[in-house]
Amino acid sequence: RRVHGAFQPRIYTMAQGKNKRLTKGGKKGAKKKIIDPFTKKDWYDVKAPSMFNIRQIGKTLVTRTQGTKIASDGLKGRVFEVSLADLQNDEITFRKFKLMAEDVQGRNVLTNFHGMDLTRDKLCSMVKKWQTLIEAHVDVKTTDGYLLRMFAIGFTKKKPYQVKKTCYAQHAQVKLIRKKMVDIITREVSSNDMKEVVNKLIPDSIGKDIEKACQGIYPLHDVFIRKVKVLRKPKFDIGKLMEMHGDGGTSKTVSTTEKGEKIERADGFEPPVQDSV
Repeated sequence: RRVHGAFQPRIYTMAQGKNKRLTKGGKKGAKKKIIDPFTKKDWYDVKAPSMFNIRQIGKTLVTRTQGTKIASDGLKGRVFEVSLADLQNDEITFRKFKLMAEDVQGRNVLTNFHGMDLTRDKLCSMVKKWQTLIEAHVDVKTTDGYLLRMFAIGFTKKKPYQVKKTCYAQHAQVKLIRKKMVDIITREVSSNDMKEVVNKLIPDSIGKDIEKACQGIYPLHDVFIRKVKVLRKPKFDIGKLMEMHGDGGTSKTVSTTEKGEKIERADGFEPPVQDSV
């Protein structure tokens, strides 16, 4: 600042108590106490529905209940992808099932069917040259209210004693085969509940039915239900889930009527005298 022809230097004063970083106490570089996060977690057993031979599919980890954060809420909604070979103890390794955790009972997580898929290597091994690939998909509802989107895949094959290199189907034949696929999937799924549908998906009996039905149009091979998506589920019912896990359906209803039943006794029968009541 110019004052009467001379330069006057500016003096700055710092406001007291404003610079928070200088007044902060504590040793610089003091380390926070490290706690292993796994000490706060519990292991839960994941159980598959009763449609599969092997019910114990693995274990899952969740943080223990603390305050308003409940452990079971952290488990519900988890999706487990399991190979059919691990669920059925068989050789079919290319089919994968998705199971969703729906309820927690004790240390057991009860799962329900959530989808099905084929492995990528299986799909890639089926796609070849000199043949026609035919795909179809359809949205269909089961009797117990599940809305499923099902995808089918199939390939044309050479006729017996065929010399020609290629086996391409005409467009009209492809349309007919696609219509047959949609009709068979709709018929098989819409008349059954979810449990029955899963029982059909395990050996893929629907794919075999499509192959058989299309022989008159054009011979097919490698016909599979490629993928199943669960689009919509009915309202959660613990009774239905327990039935799927083989615990609810077995219990018989107990009669609670007031009236007793007449029991046939031999003539002159008297009950034995009891020592104590």
